[in-house]
Amino acid sequence: MTSGPAIADHGLIGDLRTCALVGTDGTIDWFCAPRFDSPSVFGAILDPDNAGSWRISTVCDSSHTHQFYFPESATLITRFLTNDGVVEMHDFMPITGSADAGHRQRLVRRLIAVRGQVTVGMRLDARPDYGRARFETTQRGRTVDFRADILAMRLTSSADLSVDNGVVSSELTLKTGQTAEFVLEVLDPAHPEPETCDVDELFESTAGFWRNWLAQSRYRGRWREMVERSAITLKLLTHEPSGAVVAAATTSLPEHIGGERNWDYRYVWMRDAGFSLYALLRLGFNAEANAFIEWLSKRLGRGEREHDGLGPLRVLYNIDGDEPVQEYELDHLRGHLDSKPVRVGNAAVQQLQLDIYGDLIDSVYLFDKYGAGISHDAWSDVVYVIDWLVDNWDRDDAGMWEVRGESRPCTTSRLMCWVAIERAIRIARRRGLPADLVTWTGARDDIYHRIMSKSWNTDLQAFTQVEGGDQLDAGVLLMPMVKFISPADPRFLSTLDAIERELVTDSLVFRYEPATDGLDGDEGTFSLCTFWYVEALTRTGRLRDAQLALEKMFTYANHVGLYAEQVSATGDQVGNFPQAFTHLSLISAAINLDRALG
Repeated sequence: MTSGPAIADHGLIGDLRTCALVGTDGTIDWFCAPRFDSPSVFGAILDPDNAGSWRISTVCDSSHTHQFYFPESATLITRFLTNDGVVEMHDFMPITGSADAGHRQRLVRRLIAVRGQVTVGMRLDARPDYGRARFETTQRGRTVDFRADILAMRLTSSADLSVDNGVVSSELTLKTGQTAEFVLEVLDPAHPEPETCDVDELFESTAGFWRNWLAQSRYRGRWREMVERSAITLKLLTHEPSGAVVAAATTSLPEHIGGERNWDYRYVWMRDAGFSLYALLRLGFNAEANAFIEWLSKRLGRGEREHDGLGPLRVLYNIDGDEPVQEYELDHLRGHLDSKPVRVGNAAVQQLQLDIYGDLIDSVYLFDKYGAGISHDAWSDVVYVIDWLVDNWDRDDAGMWEVRGESRPCTTSRLMCWVAIERAIRIARRRGLPADLVTWTGARDDIYHRIMSKSWNTDLQAFTQVEGGDQLDAGVLLMPMVKFISPADPRFLSTLDAIERELVTDSLVFRYEPATDGLDGDEGTFSLCTFWYVEALTRTGRLRDAQLALEKMFTYANHVGLYAEQVSATGDQVGNFPQAFTHLSLISAAINLDRALG
């Protein structure tokens, strides 16, 4: 059986509706159409033999590749170097402008012979519905139509094509200066016929779009390349028509190779909201911030009310703002490097996670402070949520790490409930908005005292994962970031010392002790927590330690600056890829450390 490339051996391209992963070997291993959460068409990263792929590679005995991004863009270049010559492949999904009502979804692969003479082979094996279906194919010269019940596509080529049992292939030889083009278009019922396109024009217009977009960034600090790549990655994970930001591009990439920690992250987590708004606003991307807050406001709307005891909000939503499909397993797929099960949907939607209210209300606070300001209807919705939270903050829940087991009194959940109520109080006082401030202030203070008394372990001299517990949790690194406690407070400083002893290894941070979550197998260090650690060091004045930790963390990015969810014990990227939360926390850590260093 084919093993396939590692998670980190990929670059990301996209069109703000969906995206694709392109391996360093020239293979598109992951592509869902027409949206991020649609079934995959190419899913080789989960099963190289049965889930489909689109490979372009050199036909020779000796070849190696080098992959990088076209400057200030999301166009990926894979350079094939052989003894006979060099050929470049430009992979991109065209974007001609913002909010393009006539947008056509296309995967473009352009080959250019740089020097010498190189023979290239192309093999396109499309497997819709996660490999559970096959396309009917119709060839007309250098065009092939793909038809299935759920999707229709058309491949056009500048080279001759052959079709065998639904698999399209081609072989061509390019000499210096010669080019070849392959364009795969996802057919929209509103645009059933592809339009004739000039690939060179698409390349230039797409490059121009990304340059113009990135020019809005206000960041001019020390780590501009990493911050801008993270910003582009965040933009690529944005569904422009709705404003939603998905957590990651993939499903079921394992947190532990061969293990069961495999989840579907192609949805919108409320937990990402505050960090998304903070990063977008700080960088100057106000249009994206406005679009995301509009999406969030609809979830906050008065039409959504408590049901099943889970409160007025769900933990996660699909792009449309509905609950995702019920979680199920794709038994026919072997999983990445035999890591099963492969899951679609996410059962965490049925969990009670109280921390999400802090993330949401903090995002509303940021928008009200730095954006256009909150409306009357939105404030009414905030009041409803806060009134509910005042009565429910002390419930046990699954916590921010979505532990699938018994609910517990999680410290970070209490912390973020405090954030929700405290931020709502700030908005009301600053704007003079109507609110039961006496009740809200009492609840806020009760939570503060509860954390200080119940979540503080005198023996450990640290805040613990749960009330009365003896396990640490990197989530408490958020305490000074959310203004709950002074970074100079002795309790936080000793907590930071304890986390450094127990959860930090060479600047990388575990989120907690994995044995406490009830799942088999180990997990890697959590990249998000590593960037939180950098921020904690920054806020406590340990600036050189923070800078060293940040620089070390940069070395764990892949070859094009992307991060998965975690870093394994061997330094490999594991978990879904790339992960928005990791790149959001990178942006925040870099901005705040830059400011502190002066």
